[in-house]
Amino acid sequence: MKKNPTSILAFLCVIAILAIIYATMMPQWVSKNEEALAEFSTERALNQVKIIAQKPHYVGSTNHELVANYLKLELNRIGLETTIQEGFTLNSKGLLVKSKNILARIKGTDNSKALLLLSHYDSAPHSFSKGASDDASGVATILEGIRAFLYAKQPHKNDIIILFSDAEELGLNGAALFVNQHPWAKDVGLVLNFEARGSSGPSYMLMETNKGNEALVKEFSNAKTKFPVSNSLMYSIYKMLPNDTDLTVFREQGNIQGFNFAFIDGHFNYHTQQDDLQHLNTTTLTHQGTYLMPLLKYFSNFDLNKTTATGDNVYFNVPFGFFISYPFAWVAPMTIIALGLLILFIFIGKAKRVISFREIFRGFVPLLGAVIIAGLVTFLGWKILLEVYPQYNDLLNGFTYNGHAYIGAFVTLSIAICFAFYHHFSEGKITMNHFVAPLLLWITINAFLANSLTGAGFLIIPVYFGVLLFGIFVITQHYSLGLNLLFSIPALAIVAPFIIMFPVGLGLKILYGSAVLTVLLFGLLLPVFGAFSKKGIWTMLFFGISIAFFVYAGIHSDYEKGKAKSNSLLYVYNANTDSALWTTYDVNLDDWTKSYLGQTNQKAVGLNSLPITSKYNSAFTYSAIAPNVAVPKPTVTFIKDSVVGNNRYLKIKITPNRKVNRYDIYANTKMTFYNFKANGVSTSGQIGNRLERDDSKILCYYVVGNEPLVLEFYIRKSSIFDMDLIESSFDLMTNPLFNIKPRSDWMMPTPFVLNDAVLIQQKIKRYTAPLKPIETAPAKDSIIVAKDTLTKVATPE
Repeated sequence: MKKNPTSILAFLCVIAILAIIYATMMPQWVSKNEEALAEFSTERALNQVKIIAQKPHYVGSTNHELVANYLKLELNRIGLETTIQEGFTLNSKGLLVKSKNILARIKGTDNSKALLLLSHYDSAPHSFSKGASDDASGVATILEGIRAFLYAKQPHKNDIIILFSDAEELGLNGAALFVNQHPWAKDVGLVLNFEARGSSGPSYMLMETNKGNEALVKEFSNAKTKFPVSNSLMYSIYKMLPNDTDLTVFREQGNIQGFNFAFIDGHFNYHTQQDDLQHLNTTTLTHQGTYLMPLLKYFSNFDLNKTTATGDNVYFNVPFGFFISYPFAWVAPMTIIALGLLILFIFIGKAKRVISFREIFRGFVPLLGAVIIAGLVTFLGWKILLEVYPQYNDLLNGFTYNGHAYIGAFVTLSIAICFAFYHHFSEGKITMNHFVAPLLLWITINAFLANSLTGAGFLIIPVYFGVLLFGIFVITQHYSLGLNLLFSIPALAIVAPFIIMFPVGLGLKILYGSAVLTVLLFGLLLPVFGAFSKKGIWTMLFFGISIAFFVYAGIHSDYEKGKAKSNSLLYVYNANTDSALWTTYDVNLDDWTKSYLGQTNQKAVGLNSLPITSKYNSAFTYSAIAPNVAVPKPTVTFIKDSVVGNNRYLKIKITPNRKVNRYDIYANTKMTFYNFKANGVSTSGQIGNRLERDDSKILCYYVVGNEPLVLEFYIRKSSIFDMDLIESSFDLMTNPLFNIKPRSDWMMPTPFVLNDAVLIQQKIKRYTAPLKPIETAPAKDSIIVAKDTLTKVATPE
């Protein structure tokens, strides 16, 4: 048995290896303004972010137009001629908007396919996000990268197209407008898209391809980026999930492939008022630059017709910028070979009497015990924490401000559980016998993944190092701490990052997955940890560290400025009943919301019958009676209402009489719409003339310049006509009709939902004159002006 000082040395070495892995994952420096003008400068890019993200600039806002104008001027300043593409698009989810794309093109020396640099310039609506990370950081990366590229007079064969797309936050409409309607779209051979789903952390590379990834993987590797962070497991999961980046539109609607580069840590700032310059991590922005510059130089000179392939590759990155790949076809044979080698070494060990079948089977007791207990404790532990700290449910993105502390708490608790089990069920002298159990379990997992999730095939690599280490021990019967540590590096480099990546990417609800993965990693490191003396002391040490993390998280569980509580408030006027309500999506009301909704929470009644579209399908929770305020209602005009044969043809115009931002249109589910158009456009990709829908929602129109909404369609003559609209303006906090008191500085608008808005709900119908004597009856199809509604009257409803 080894002495405790050796155990301490081994533990310190593991910590050092992990620190090196983290330090080499992304740049730990920021390039200064003093950098050569031909080089990418983080500080220069930050200056661009500072200007773009001064204020919220969502579609339809004044600042949105100001940012668009600024980007045109900046492209002109670096010597490029800009063009504007503008038009309506209606996507398959019923999202209608008039997008304004900003484009520039740099001619190459060849007439081959063009390289497109892509980022969107609109910020998220509703939550008054300044969009510093999402996606001023992407726009700034491209502006600074292109400036440096042009200054260096880099030779390039391919044309380079710059697209700052619009309305990405709404429904990828700007990208769809370009792909389907711009003549340059047919020239694009590859897209580099810079995005953000957080405000810090490494930028991950994800691909979009309709076929195999083999060529993209190979050429990405050849481009020699300094800090590649990516793996094919992320690629496989990404392809299984509903994707929602501009690049998805290029792949699905234009069969154009490319690379996404996005950072995902600091997810609690995503789409919030806290997505500002102060929360954007500067080294993260540097990381984006380290992708763009070598890829721009490489792909602007590469034949982009050669980036398609039918085969798929497994790939992963390791420290110091190494990017490794091999064909998917190797995964199954590699798993079989690993199993064969392990069986061979087991029998050699049995012949040498250093391996016992009895001890091999006993090795599953601590391993499976730790897996089950760690997973169960973490799963239930997080459930309990949500009960103890109900405020954690306020953040819809599922990652709390102290979320990293909880990762540390449950990971160290899982390590303590591992040491406890191996303390009671394993001894140092039989460690290598018990090492067989985790190797067999990992091989079994890889065999399953080889059929179901082939992109995870690289997880067999650390298993090989474990099998070889086991074989060396069997043959030499010699224990070497240095050798064990050396052969443990692949496990630490490949597996350990996922322990943090999973909850950061998928939310703290997946913490139990990190706990299980921690135990599995502990199994691969058993030659190091299993030989530790006094495992009981190590159990208590990690248990103590875990408690410290929990205490730290508890102390930092409250809200403060910069780590704000999200809340929501809306004013809803029902024109049909001439009544008004305050309402919210919040589960936990605070003093600010209670000042409008009351101290006793009254469930929201009748407000969820017309579903307001949101990312997480959030419903209204509470409501309270509000005063009727004279908010001007929209004008509904039936421009056309005629019957031809069995069909009723309608053209309806809805005109705002105040500054509005959004219209939501609903119809009875028994209505069937044909040849449906909104502001002159049909649903993108629609097959046939029947409008497909899942519920009462017809469309969501984001208004630019107070432009009216015009609906054209026909229904069967025998069909009922039952339609509703909700008109919204995002001005509740500034509207002088309401005089809403400001939030405290530790509060912010809830993201992902229609918030801080004034809503008017009413039926879409023709106005019928009141029953009173009139001198002359109105002629058929004549125009009547009454109250604030202008309509054409045909046969009364």
